Amino acid sequence: CTPNRVERHICDKQNFPNFDGSCRDHNTTELIGEEISQIARLARLKTDPERSEFYADQLSRIMDLVETMNKIDTEGVEPMAHPQDAALRLRADEITQTNHRDDYQKVAPKTQDGLYLVPKVIE
Repeated sequence: CTPNRVERHICDKQNFPNFDGSCRDHNTTELIGEEISQIARLARLKTDPERSEFYADQLSRIMDLVETMNKIDTEGVEPMAHPQDAALRLRADEITQTNHRDDYQKVAPKTQDGLYLVPKVIE
């Protein structure tokens, strides 16, 4: 069996110790309920067995999308940090408000060296 990158985990005996060695057709990424249970166990997720068919359908769709994306020729395409290649708009680092710390600390019960003193909570 030579599964593609998307399906490698399905036939991996290390992750699926109960795997009997028979591989499904690798032209499809359709999952079955037992595989969903195994994936959930590996991910430490609790799943509802009654919804395994729903989970299988949803995960199969995701895997189909990944498989489609793996088929796209990206040779010569440079990686991008942002899909729109936008530059950040930065403002000048200027003081826009005056310092009111002394005014605020006048009404505080206790202050010292510009810090607020509070009662000890944890001993």
